[in-house]
Amino acid sequence: MPGFELFGALEKQEVQQVLDTGVLMRYGFDGMRNGQWKALELEAALAKRMQVNHVQLVSSGTAALTVALAAAGIGAGDEVILPTFTFVASFEAILALGAIPVLVDIDDTLTLSPEAVERAITTKTRVVMPVHMCGSMADLRALKAICDKHNLVLLEDACQAIGGTFEGKPLGSYGDLGCFSFDYVKTITCGEGGAVITNNANYKTNADQYADHGHDHMGKDRGAESHPILGYNFRISELHAAVGVAQIKRLDEFLALQKKNYTIIWETLGAIPELGFRKVPKGGEESYAFLSFFLPDENSAHKVYQNLGKEGVDACFYWYDNNWHYYKKWEHLTHLKSLGKLPQEVVKQLPDYTKADFSKSDHWMGRTISCLIKLGWSTTEVTERAEKMRTVIKETLA
Repeated sequence: MPGFELFGALEKQEVQQVLDTGVLMRYGFDGMRNGQWKALELEAALAKRMQVNHVQLVSSGTAALTVALAAAGIGAGDEVILPTFTFVASFEAILALGAIPVLVDIDDTLTLSPEAVERAITTKTRVVMPVHMCGSMADLRALKAICDKHNLVLLEDACQAIGGTFEGKPLGSYGDLGCFSFDYVKTITCGEGGAVITNNANYKTNADQYADHGHDHMGKDRGAESHPILGYNFRISELHAAVGVAQIKRLDEFLALQKKNYTIIWETLGAIPELGFRKVPKGGEESYAFLSFFLPDENSAHKVYQNLGKEGVDACFYWYDNNWHYYKKWEHLTHLKSLGKLPQEVVKQLPDYTKADFSKSDHWMGRTISCLIKLGWSTTEVTERAEKMRTVIKETLA
């Protein structure tokens, strides 16, 4: 990742077809389109690839999470369980609907701990949201069993993990709903965009309407459509969808490159006895978007990260100090800093995260470094990179 590294003739061709029609909106203007419906084309391609019945394209991965939650009827006072290691969009989407983000610990998968999820369930819990960070997954079998036991919705945030699988099913398709991001730095990109996938026809109808001001999309006269529900504008444009139409055709190409480059680094670093690697649950295959490894302790991880940077090894991340992805730097959530008044359900029900004990998460994240796997690396470049990483790590740990 990301897919923009390999933009080429196919992306230009798809975009040009839209520009030639002059129709940039996904709905209406039928007579001007000359048969071009890029959003519908991408939805069909994603449904086939993800082995699901329904896809709803939206304007971003954040929009996908928001629309998916709304489609499942989540709203004020409903609790949604999610991990301490995620992107801020995960809890932003929950709060946007007046629901309550309930953070719980991760384990050595760097995703939701099933044991922590079970302990966090209350009478107000409605959704369990595993976030497949950095290309790999939670123990979805265990989480699904918990959701079935408590009658909860399993919503997969697969925004960073397109192409991964669990028990033979594409990530995002194992739960009741799945979400993807197609922003500029994802494995396949639309520039900006996202998608909700599901096999539930009611969720699809809800998502379709909610993402476009409540339009029912019945008939061919947009101005005459009914509005069964209140909605918002989370539409994707035809231009963005056109880029996605090209990129989804190249997903297997991108995944093969990621796996090749990942494997070279993994095999090289695997010779270092002090290192451990992120656990991939039994039955899972990651998308190989990142290689995540554990150092012996927090101090050594921080030193290795600093030394990698000094030696010019870019695209490595120490999430423990990262203000986008780990709970420690989410002061705006902890202190409820909002431009508008938050719903009373949020104010009253939100856990006091200033006093939360996430030491089990700290145990893993404090020791973790993740290496982004780029598509554009040549074999020589990735081999040289792997050797430099090995040398820096061994010298730091010596």
